[in-house]
Amino acid sequence: MSEYSQLDRPAFVLQEAALRQNLQLISGVAEVSGVHIILALKAFAFWPAFDIFSEYLPGATASSLNEGLLVSQHFKGDVHVYGPAYVPAEMKPVLDIAHTVTYNTLSELERHRGLWEESSASVGLRYNPEYSPVTTDLYNPASATGRLGETLPNLPDEPPAGLEGLHVHVLCESSAENTETLISEIEKGVGHWLPKLKWLNLGGGHLMTREGYDLDRLKAALKGLRERHPHLLIYMEPGSAHAWQAGVLVAHVLDIVENHGIKTLMLDVSFTCHMPDTLEMPYRPVVRGASQEVLPKGVPYRLGGVSCLAGDYLETYWFEGEAEVGQTIVFEDMLHYTMVKSTMFNGVPHPDLVIERLGGALELVRRFTYEDYESRMG
Repeated sequence: MSEYSQLDRPAFVLQEAALRQNLQLISGVAEVSGVHIILALKAFAFWPAFDIFSEYLPGATASSLNEGLLVSQHFKGDVHVYGPAYVPAEMKPVLDIAHTVTYNTLSELERHRGLWEESSASVGLRYNPEYSPVTTDLYNPASATGRLGETLPNLPDEPPAGLEGLHVHVLCESSAENTETLISEIEKGVGHWLPKLKWLNLGGGHLMTREGYDLDRLKAALKGLRERHPHLLIYMEPGSAHAWQAGVLVAHVLDIVENHGIKTLMLDVSFTCHMPDTLEMPYRPVVRGASQEVLPKGVPYRLGGVSCLAGDYLETYWFEGEAEVGQTIVFEDMLHYTMVKSTMFNGVPHPDLVIERLGGALELVRRFTYEDYESRMG
């Protein structure tokens, strides 16, 4: 891999070779298990790469009209849409482009019945089984008192007329064992509905491209589900798994600040603007050439973002030598849930968008300018 020394501005770099490796693994799981695995745009919406995804996946899933339009215009495959709530004026445009549309509540399903009954879209309902292995509340979609989907006490004995699918999303970077449990919880709670439906969407969070993930266990769980319900079309829509370890964020040291013995590398990127999960989750990104653990002969530095938010920094990393102004800093695994969440707070420039093609050539796809910032405000 290139060390990206030729990049003199911040850049998100998609590594095509690593992306294709992920997609080959995922499409292999789909083929063996007989399920449809699609891309979730909420994690990765970099549409200039959709032509690559389309070689391996039959479609993509959106959480809004805008995401749905992005799929319909740039992805060669089916459009699937689930929104926590639909703006009335956007309901018909959603139905016009979607292969499946999932409603969050029974009341919303009925409110829009006149529209969806006249469309060609297959309609589903989001179900909350009140099970999730996710322990961080911010990322737990299955809270019993939450807003995402209907819990079992709210459901009638029979599916509403015209309902063809269920959508269940409770995982986040989870294991094959968690998928097994999810399937069990679905069958335990709404197993009596399944013979009367056409499809079941197991949502995202299946991190099958992570090292150590038990692929055989996942395949067995999915095969078992298909054998018990052979009439059901099974969807899965992982987001992170597709782009896992398939790209980096390249930054540079602008200055070095030292106060009371604490040295901070001031970077030309921002954690709040470009890597918000590092502050919200929080999690510690891997920095190439640095350690999150104390190195006996290492040099400790905080990493500071370029915005004026006081907390726009990460605590100490240990580098093997003294850092220098102008030095390149590479944050690993920075494609999923980064570009889609980035902001221009403070007018901080968005990093360039770059694809590292097979063979190593760097292709600049987009460079953001003042006009991009100005256009957001009027």
